This record gives sequence, C-alpha cells and structure tokens, in this order.
Amino acid sequence: MDRPLSFEDELAGLLPRLRRFAHALSRNPSDADDLTQMTIERALRSRAQWQQGTRLDSWAYKIMRNLWIDTARSRSRKEKFEAPAEEAESLGDESAAGIEASVDLNRIMAAMQRLPEEQREVVALILIEGFGYREASEMLGLPIGTVSSRLVRGRTALLQLVGA
Repeated sequence: MDRPLSFEDELAGLLPRLRRFAHALSRNPSDADDLTQMTIERALRSRAQWQQGTRLDSWAYKIMRNLWIDTARSRSRKEKFEAPAEEAESLGDESAAGIEASVDLNRIMAAMQRLPEEQREVVALILIEGFGYREASEMLGLPIGTVSSRLVRGRTALLQLVGA
C-alpha cells in the first residue's frame, strides 16, 4: 500500500510549476529562481498554516504571488532613490551597447512578457499551469468575471503579438 506523500515531497513536486509561474510573473530567470526559492522557504516556515486536504499548489501559488507583489513594491521604492547597477557597470565603456548580444527568446514567452501583469498572471495560471477559472480567482482574490475578462484580453493580445 502506498503511503501518502509528505508535505515536503508534495512541495518538491511543485517546483517546476512554481518556477514557470515565477518566470511568468518576473520575466527574468534570476528573479524567477529567487522568487521560487523564497516561496519554498515561506511555505516550509508557514507549513502549519496549510490545511491538510486543501490544494497545496493553490496555497503555494498564493504565497508566490504575494511575495512577487511585495518584491515589486520594494523595487519601485528602491528605484526612486538608486540608479540601476547596469548603468554603473557600463560607465566609461562606450562600446558596451555594441558588444552586448541580444538573446533570441521563444516568441510566445516574448509575447507573454509584453502583456500587462494582470493579464500575464491569469494567462500563466490558466493556460500554462492548467488551473480552472474558479481556482485562479481564489488564488488571485478576484471575481471569476474579472479573471475571465483578463484571460480573454490576454489571449487576444498574445495572438496579436505572436501573429505580428
């Protein structure tokens, strides 16, 4: 008889899906890795708050989204007072812009990155991660109608961006 997976095993099984969602939110591989790590750490520390019998994935996605909102707010405050590190690194190097190579990204991911954040997170949860409308609305704390309209607008925008 198979014994049920432990909390840690279930959480580890979510890592690829969490990383994909983190990438959809952050649009940056390094930030996605950091966000995934922070989510796992928070989930492990907050384990007692998770209710057995409820969906661990939904709970973890909520944690990740809240962490991302906190990160974005923190960055916007920081950007008001500090110049980006990239500017300091290229100071005095006039050829830096010419030397940098552009990265050829998957067309869909590039289009996803151009979506507004509220559409991107709904598209990522429903189209990429396979959650239902009700689950996405609960995770995002939005009415189902709002989730539905954001998905329609996001899907339409994606089709236009990819087709362009």
